[in-house]
Amino acid sequence: MQQEDLLGTAAAWRKEGRKVALATVTQTWGSAPRPVGSNLVIDGEGNFLGSVSGGCVEGAVVAEALDVIESGKPKLISFGVADQTAWEVGLSCGGKISVYVEPVG
Repeated sequence: MQQEDLLGTAAAWRKEGRKVALATVTQTWGSAPRPVGSNLVIDGEGNFLGSVSGGCVEGAVVAEALDVIESGKPKLISFGVADQTAWEVGLSCGGKISVYVEPVG
């Protein structure tokens, strides 16, 4: 899905009265499933569209996005094989990614 479609979806969800967050891949190192600039749009009920990684990493990003929606404060999160939880969240490909999650208001 193209980025414009995701931003349009975020705007449409906001118009419907949903609380929304936008997650963006800001950096990658080594083997990463999605390139820098990839987006994921998440609403306050956990519905999402787009992709920042795949597998369990996206589940972790959605969970962080729900916290961002609740707090209203953006967050930079990183995943990589050096992290103890990397294998648990599915980033066992040898790469690392950083994802910036921000509320859409």
